[in-house]
Amino acid sequence: MPTLGQDDINHQNKTALFDVIAEVAGALSAGRRMEIIDILAQGERSVEEIALEVQQSIANTSHHLRTLARSGLISSRRDGKHIFYRLANDQVEEVWIALKRAAESVRPDLEHLADAYLGDLTEVHTVDRDKLLEQMAQGSVTVVDVRPLPEYRAGHIPGARSIPFSELACRIAELPRDIPVVAYCRGPYCVFAPAAVRTLRTSGLTAFRLVDGFPEWRRDGLPTEVG
Repeated sequence: MPTLGQDDINHQNKTALFDVIAEVAGALSAGRRMEIIDILAQGERSVEEIALEVQQSIANTSHHLRTLARSGLISSRRDGKHIFYRLANDQVEEVWIALKRAAESVRPDLEHLADAYLGDLTEVHTVDRDKLLEQMAQGSVTVVDVRPLPEYRAGHIPGARSIPFSELACRIAELPRDIPVVAYCRGPYCVFAPAAVRTLRTSGLTAFRLVDGFPEWRRDGLPTEVG
């Protein structure tokens, strides 16, 4: 029986190495799984909550979650009858960010798709992180987290009020009208903050959106709160 030479062994090892990397990349090859990664970048979520966010059945969502878990991109824990998922580590979030940037650089149609989803952003003025920190220190701004409540509980900007976008129209009266409002959500491809700014401005408030979202705020090492 012929034995493998060192070159053959090296080739097999190289093949196995790249196959594992391809397996991880393949787990991200479905749009819904990328959407799940974006959600889990906000914090830990249950299967039921994720299914609601991606508008998929629990069965389909569980299938996507198992694929991501087999690749090592996410991990899980059980609490009674519920299973909660989270990103495996910070590097997974960095991969998601890098993929978005790569897609933006090579796919000119991505900007048009983002515009179709987010709407016209030319009148939705932004505030950068440094400016928001300055306003927060002066007490001259109301910060509103318009993400779903579980994401707020997992982590938020200190002092931010939780008003999920689905509740905003009914809760505008809670906001002071004498200082500007800055709304933030999941990041550049999240519709909640732009929509919130439009709603607030229609109601006569001065409103802006944070230039990106909570994950970018947290990654910059800026202060956060949980609970």
